[in-house]
Amino acid sequence: MLTRLRLRNPESRVRLAALVLAVTALTARPGAFEFQDASTVGVDVAGAWQASTYILKDGTEHLVTGQIFFTGSNWTVLFFVLDDFGLARRGSGEGGTFTLTGDQLVLTHRYHLSAGEAMPGLAASELRMVARGPDTNAPQEPCQVIRDDDRLRLNFPSGNAMTFIRAM
Repeated sequence: MLTRLRLRNPESRVRLAALVLAVTALTARPGAFEFQDASTVGVDVAGAWQASTYILKDGTEHLVTGQIFFTGSNWTVLFFVLDDFGLARRGSGEGGTFTLTGDQLVLTHRYHLSAGEAMPGLAASELRMVARGPDTNAPQEPCQVIRDDDRLRLNFPSGNAMTFIRAM
């Protein structure tokens, strides 16, 4: 299912943020906190990570706020791209399953909700909502994951990257 909607006023943005939070809460599985042994699967990404920066392939950097969560085989992210005044101009809630081998992370996208205004290096994005069941084919996104102590970086196939700091 794909729905498009332009968000021109603050009230619509607040409604979208509430919807993204609800989708994120519904896709997190409270009983799924059995972490895999990092020595057999790769970089330890388990737990919650605070979003920090979104780096575009052209070098443009945007501050972001939000979190990504990794359980044994599931992931969920909610983040907002901020403008120079710290206001959220774009947002995305995504989730699904993942596999991790060495530094190669493959995100399967079962849930996706996003929208946003144009920003430097980013075109405007109309509201997009997709929910795929467990028996439905879902896009896979192979990423490189780099962890340095309490810092995590995901390098996406697009050439963009996002950095995170371990959530306390």
